[in-house]
Amino acid sequence: MDWKFLEGLLSGVNKYSTAFGRIWLSVVFVFRVLVFVVAAERVWSEDQGHFDCNTRQPGCTNICYDFYFPISHTRLWALQLIFVTCPTFMVVLHVAYREDRERKYKAKNGENTRLYTNTGQKHGGLWWTYLMSLFMKTTFEVLFLYALHYIYDSFRLPRKVQCDISPCPNLVDCYNSRPTEKTVFTYFMVGASVVCIILNICEIFYLIAARVVTMKQRRSAHTKRCNKIID
Repeated sequence: MDWKFLEGLLSGVNKYSTAFGRIWLSVVFVFRVLVFVVAAERVWSEDQGHFDCNTRQPGCTNICYDFYFPISHTRLWALQLIFVTCPTFMVVLHVAYREDRERKYKAKNGENTRLYTNTGQKHGGLWWTYLMSLFMKTTFEVLFLYALHYIYDSFRLPRKVQCDISPCPNLVDCYNSRPTEKTVFTYFMVGASVVCIILNICEIFYLIAARVVTMKQRRSAHTKRCNKIID
């Protein structure tokens, strides 16, 4: 993994995030990405090779493993991290689009002119882009949590499963390797995901509340100016 590239992305997103957004990024990169890369991925390495069934029937162990583990936890979490982080970079791309417009505007009208007061200020279209990214991240988090629970019927990995799928000769017992360790990591990753959902919801309410306060202040200021003109 290129840590300098990751650090650059983190600092770029942090530049335009609120306090809740910065905490969200810290949780994602420290408690999810680093834990996933350093520990969780190794726990599930060669997991199929350690899945043991009490039969020597060719193909039975593979069929049972595919039935109970249709998709690896680590691959599902990797896909989840990709989906929940991509909407964040929509904000960076929108700011880059504003900066490009600002540069072209100055080249056309002079360096002393400005199209935006602050290209990174969250108002207008950028505010909507930021809010949309929060809704998308929250939706992806919830969908992946539901998918994980739906596929495995629980966040807890069983020690033993029973399988009678062909070509298994009868009902055979199959045993998972390190189920307690995997259950701990599963609950940890699920807990981190829930924390991210809570942070996203808090940031949504914060943005809406800040927008309402700003609009009220503008209306109040406009009313005062109108009253002065009438007086």
